[in-house]
Amino acid sequence: MKPSIILYKILPDDLLARLEQHFTVLPFNRLTSENRQDFLLALKQAQGLIGSGGQIDKSVLDCAPALKAVSTISVGYDNFDVQTMTERGIIMMHTPTVLTETVADTVMALILSTARRVVEVAEWAKSGQWKGSVGSELFGLDVHHKTIGILGMGRIGLALAQRAHGGFNMPVIYNDRQPNPEANSRFNARFCDLDTLLAESDFVCVSLPLTEQTHHLISDEQLAKMKPSAILINTGRGPVVDEAALIKALKQKRIYGAGLDVFEKEPLSADSELFRLPNVVALPHIGSATHETRYNMAACAVDNLITALTGKVTVNCVNPQVIK
Repeated sequence: MKPSIILYKILPDDLLARLEQHFTVLPFNRLTSENRQDFLLALKQAQGLIGSGGQIDKSVLDCAPALKAVSTISVGYDNFDVQTMTERGIIMMHTPTVLTETVADTVMALILSTARRVVEVAEWAKSGQWKGSVGSELFGLDVHHKTIGILGMGRIGLALAQRAHGGFNMPVIYNDRQPNPEANSRFNARFCDLDTLLAESDFVCVSLPLTEQTHHLISDEQLAKMKPSAILINTGRGPVVDEAALIKALKQKRIYGAGLDVFEKEPLSADSELFRLPNVVALPHIGSATHETRYNMAACAVDNLITALTGKVTVNCVNPQVIK
């Protein structure tokens, strides 16, 4: 008899068929308040769980006595209670590699669109205000040869450094738990403390996971250390940046602008001031949202669950101590 799994994300037909070769699949498409009780009931028999979105906390795990493995179609896993999963011997899998290049592309898109005021000027033109040559009141900032400061020199940080250094001749500085020799050698990047990065960077790019240490890492004190001409970019996790502090800094023009793909609460409320500030480009968490990358993420997650439930895990495991 095939192991029973719950799928809470719509998958392409070929990937669903691959799951069905190995498992009895109970689909939920996505988790909602309306189907929560049915989902929790189905969890009583499930050995595997695959999908994205929703909180998989202790109250959910308490309803899953047979659960052996969880595979998220994402690189982030802060919405999972990994500690409880580890204590109960449940393997947690994620997709850390397949979205690297696409997210780095998104960061560069935000850098360019905020510095050159692309969204603001495009809307200005669409509204019929383009009557002649654009005046200095709509000028933006150069990107080339400006200093980029990267918070988190992991895979995405390295991919971003490659684009900034090789494509735009940008000096690269970065902050992380420790120096990254690859960044230093490939991009002549300079490791520095957070205060130095904030003071020297023209673009402060956040590429950090959400942890107790990174929650509101960027708040009033840190924003005050940035240049008035600097731009904050966040494609990591929304709560790394104190949103209220950021809005205040933007309204007071203490920094030039912000490009954001992640927020403290998502979806971002339609009445958020971030949507009304002209010096903000706010995207609906599209960092990995290309046809190719989203397919590859789903395919990776499917393979992750298969390997986790067949005892063949070698990569992409959040809590490898469970395997050991």
